[in-house]
Order: sequence, then C-alpha cells, then structure tokens
Amino acid sequence: MKLFDIIEVFIAGDWGEETYSKETPCAVTCVRGADIIPISEYDFSAIPVRYISQQAYAKKCLQVGDIIIEKSGGSPTQSTGRVSLVSQELLDHAGAVICSNFCTAFRVKKGWNPLHVYYYLQFIYNLGAFFNFEGKTSGIKNLQLDAAFAAIPTEDISESIQNNIVVILQGLEKKIAINRQINQNLEAMAKQLYDYWFVQFDFPNEEGKPYKSSGGEMLWNEKLKRKIPVGWHCGNLFEIAVFTNGLACQKFRPKDNEVPLPVIKIREMHDGISVDTEKVTSNIPESVKVYNGDVLFSWSASLEVMLWAYGLGGLNQHIFKVTSANDFPKSFYYFQLLDYVDVFKKMAEARKTTMGHITQDHLQQSTIAIPDNKDIADKFEELISPIFRQIIKLQEEISNLTKQRDELLPLLMNGQVSVNSDLADD
Repeated sequence: MKLFDIIEVFIAGDWGEETYSKETPCAVTCVRGADIIPISEYDFSAIPVRYISQQAYAKKCLQVGDIIIEKSGGSPTQSTGRVSLVSQELLDHAGAVICSNFCTAFRVKKGWNPLHVYYYLQFIYNLGAFFNFEGKTSGIKNLQLDAAFAAIPTEDISESIQNNIVVILQGLEKKIAINRQINQNLEAMAKQLYDYWFVQFDFPNEEGKPYKSSGGEMLWNEKLKRKIPVGWHCGNLFEIAVFTNGLACQKFRPKDNEVPLPVIKIREMHDGISVDTEKVTSNIPESVKVYNGDVLFSWSASLEVMLWAYGLGGLNQHIFKVTSANDFPKSFYYFQLLDYVDVFKKMAEARKTTMGHITQDHLQQSTIAIPDNKDIADKFEELISPIFRQIIKLQEEISNLTKQRDELLPLLMNGQVSVNSDLADD
C-alpha cells in the first residue's frame, strides 16, 4: 500500500491577515515551515498569530494527531517534506492552530497511529525520498505531494505494533524534552540571579545583604547614563573577555590519514553536529578548538551567544570563541555579552536596519558596568558554575539520546528491530 491509502483528509493551509478585520475576525496560530523544528522541541514561542475568515476557521483548524507537512521551501541540501505533529501541548499553548499556505495538513484513517505515521515520514525524509518529487516555481522548491504520497510505500502493520514502536521512540523524545525544559529553567534561574546582582546591583554587601536595597552608595555615571555602585567603573567588553575569531575552515581540510574535527558554523550552534557537518584538520591552533563549556558568539548575520556542549570541534570564521580577560570568570563575561547582544539588536531595531555584523569597533565602543574588585564576580561564579556544569551535562545527554533515537528510527521502520509489548513497556 501507499502513503495515500492511509490518509482520511487533507487540510489546506492559509496565511490569513496580519490584523483583525470584519472579513478576518478569527485569531489563529499559524504554523510555518520555520516552526517545524522548534515545535518538535516543544518550543511554541515564535509561532505567529494571524487572522482568518469564519469560513476558513471552520474548515482549517487542526486537531490533535493531525500532521503538518512542508510543501514549499527547502534548500539545495534540504528537501521539502519536513513534518510536525499537532500535539495536545501545542493546542494548550497556542489555542486554535492552522498551517500556513506553504504547508499542508492531513488526518490519517482509523487504524493508524498518527505518531507512527509522523515517525515514518521523518524516516522517509531522512532517506532523501522527497528530493525525487520536487519542482520549482519562482526559485522556490515545491513538493509534488500527491505524486509523492501515491508513490511512497508503507507497510500495512497492525495498530498494536505501531503503538509499540511509538512507545519506544516517544519515550526517548519525552526524555529529550524534559532535559531541554530543565536546561531552560536552569538558564532562566542563572540569568535572574545575574540580573539581581549586576543589573539591579543587589549583590551581597559585606553583611550579606542586598547592596542597593540596603542603602549601598551609588554614583551617577555619565557614559552609562545611570547610577552604579561606588567602586565600579564604566568599561567595555574587551576589559573582561578575549574574542578569538574562527578560521576559514575550507582552507584547512583534513588529510586522508588523520582523524578530522567537525567544523562549528552557525548551523552547528543551532542544531549541533550532524552527518552534514563539514570537517577540518585536527592540526589547527588550540585557540580555535572548541570544547564543551566554551562560550561562542556568532557575530555575523545571526547574533547569538551560547555555551557549547556538542563535543570537540574546530571554529569557523564569523564566530568568536570568548575567553577570560583580566581573570574575570566565565559566568560574568557570558552574561555581560548576552546582555550586550540585546543592546546591539535594539540599536538595529531603532535604526530600522539589520545589525548582522559586529566588528571589533563595536566591541571597543561597548559600555558596561565593571566592579573594580572582581571578588564580586568570583562569588557569582561560585554560584553559577555548578549550574553551567549541569546544563552542559544535560545537553550531552540530549545529544546521546538524539543519536539513539535517530539510529533506532530506521531500524524500527525497516523491521530490522522487532518490538513487542514487553519491550515497549521496558
């Protein structure tokens, strides 16, 4: 049988309108191709709200178990056909959900577990099968969905076996999701503590009380346009951190007889190391080798700061490896830089431009409040470093679980690994 045989109904997408009107009064959350990966990670924060007609609302709102497939987009190395499942968690967060007109949704027939079909389509996508069913209009790749689903086979297996496969894969995905949620909470907790100490200036004074709230002396600083504690000064990011740019790694390809390193580009900062990650010789300077726990700052196109946790790699150009200057601890320069990236972004918004290229001059011109005595930063490091270690540990576990899931997926779908209820329960 073919994929087409297991589908009950297709549900068209709709981009709607940006604002409410009499013709489009119904607010909906609209899933785009760009939202597919975040949704798989239970991140629903960036899905846009649009407005559609009452008629479209009645026909196009999705329900739990519906599958969204991207039909337009992709890239030379990435096909169309990525899929997302409409979960109860998505509906609880987003309310009424539709897909954009660059996507299509469908509902499977009775006797088919939607999660099993979702995983099977991921398996098909990973094989690159959808490349064979793409056409181009106006430079955009379009998935010929009817042709693809009419040609791609699927085995007619019992619902109980489908359910057992789902239990195994979903168990791994739930653990991955839990780890991500814990990390988000840890990061938020650390950032809140940083703000309390170094933005509100309520770090512990000599008596252990919050400095500013307890009447600690504050002085106006003209450069910062705000009051800062006595014994602090206005400095810049170079005073607390060293910024080492990566290499043009394409000039340092590995030799046949050596073990290479993965190249860390902006994509790897987002998604970690994958089979598509380029390689670089391991014979590169130590200054551009990246280890778990290192701070990275992408300074071109995408302005982002992260703690790296995907294993040893070689740093590509357009990303800084950030290390300590003047013996300031990691937690201090990490959060100061994280805050200042927001400053750069706000500057761009105010000028209605895209500040996607940070230069050494920008860093030199930065203005931050720095304590003359770095004991305060060292005390902060004592509190935050265990949190950072836990974040790295959990991200390493996420990477291992993701690898297990991705290796297990084709084995389950090909029938190379059989499952039964006892195994699924385990």
